[in-house]
Amino acid sequence: MHVGIFWGIGRYILNNKDTITIMVDDKTLFDHLSRKEESHDDFIKTRIYFITKLIDQRKLKINYELADKEEKLTSELS
Repeated sequence: MHVGIFWGIGRYILNNKDTITIMVDDKTLFDHLSRKEESHDDFIKTRIYFITKLIDQRKLKINYELADKEEKLTSELS
């Protein structure tokens, strides 16, 4: 996700103060991101820290959606 947001900014697809919808198919990750719940996993803490910093620096508005794991979202987009 961090790389995707960074790439979008670098390619000028995302601009400061844009609104972004991020679909997550993992309930735990969704809870950590959307509700800003603390994680006890250092790996997750580090990734969320960098994602949050990037969002704050660019003043992005993020909408998180919980996607159904059974849906094939990537095939619809390609």
